[in-house]
Amino acid sequence: MRALLTKIEQNTRLDRVGDRLQRAVQATLRPQRVRDLLHGVWLGHPLHPAMVQVPVGAWISAAVLDVLPGQQRAATTLTTLGTVSALPAAVAGLNDWAALAPDQRRVGLVHAASNTVALAFYAGSVSARLRGRHGLGRALGMMGLGAASMGAYIGGHLAYKQGAQVNQSISELHRMSGGWHPLGDLAALPQRQLITREIDDVSVILYRHGDDVTVMLERCPHQSGPLGEGEVQVVDGHECVVCPWHGSTFRLNGGEVVHGPSGNDQQILPTRVRAGVLEARLP
Repeated sequence: MRALLTKIEQNTRLDRVGDRLQRAVQATLRPQRVRDLLHGVWLGHPLHPAMVQVPVGAWISAAVLDVLPGQQRAATTLTTLGTVSALPAAVAGLNDWAALAPDQRRVGLVHAASNTVALAFYAGSVSARLRGRHGLGRALGMMGLGAASMGAYIGGHLAYKQGAQVNQSISELHRMSGGWHPLGDLAALPQRQLITREIDDVSVILYRHGDDVTVMLERCPHQSGPLGEGEVQVVDGHECVVCPWHGSTFRLNGGEVVHGPSGNDQQILPTRVRAGVLEARLP
């Protein structure tokens, strides 16, 4: 399976389908507020992994009930719940997928195809159960669960091996040593300009507003974009930094994500001023 997934990552022929689907998804989910909703910006956490718990839990529970006597009605209800709830979870997943790197989109395309097969089996299972053909419904449900399990395995590879929609910047904290680190004289910092500094070879950005200075990890949580090269914009009355790669936007006074595709906040470091020198440390 590892070798197969590596081949999928490198199979550029999948881009012919993936690129067309990406354009279709981006054209359909055009309003920024819709994309932010589906990315989980309001939650501070990617939404798709949370949403898939409902269909997966319902389908597994239905499979358990299918092997117990007298549970046909309950199994039908859970199978229907899982099938219906899989649709919005798929939309959230497609929204995340459209903002990934090419190698991630290739694996994500196979992940989506496997889950589409599972959804088709479960739709057939619901139809069969509602027509009283519970034996066929159970069989189709088991095939759907097999396809969904394969999709989950591929999704795990996408998230944990390829790092799709996980916070790409938080590991930088593990490279910093403890204690306070000097970043320069406060008086020398310009007002309302992004400045890049390093703490133990970890890049951070500084942004001074009055006597307050924000120190934020410089790598974007989404795809490690250089926030130090981004623009400062005012969004809803808050000064924010916008990633130059994919447009993820974070408040400079707290690190909260304002616009996706990142679903994660950006890490802010505690600061202090000693003898006119700005210092920062691990949270």
